[in-house]
Amino acid sequence: MKRLFALAMLSACAAVAAPVYAADNAQQERMKMCNSEAGDMKGDERKKFMSECLSKKKVSQQEKMKYCNVKAGDMKGDERKKFMSECLKS
Repeated sequence: MKRLFALAMLSACAAVAAPVYAADNAQQERMKMCNSEAGDMKGDERKKFMSECLSKKKVSQQEKMKYCNVKAGDMKGDERKKFMSECLKS
């Protein structure tokens, strides 16, 4: 009985933690994209840009594409296709 209870509690904790982890991951991705778009901005200009960029609720496909293109760098052919596919899924 104790094992069943412990298993139920563990399952409940995992169910609650999964959406929180996904939200953290989305925020991290948004932070990465905003950082790469900010480029060489400094000081108040950068703070304002980052604030506006991070306040967006959802990352658009176009923004993902920009970010992934920057990250892909000079990859070519199948390597680039595979990377872009994985990058755009996240």
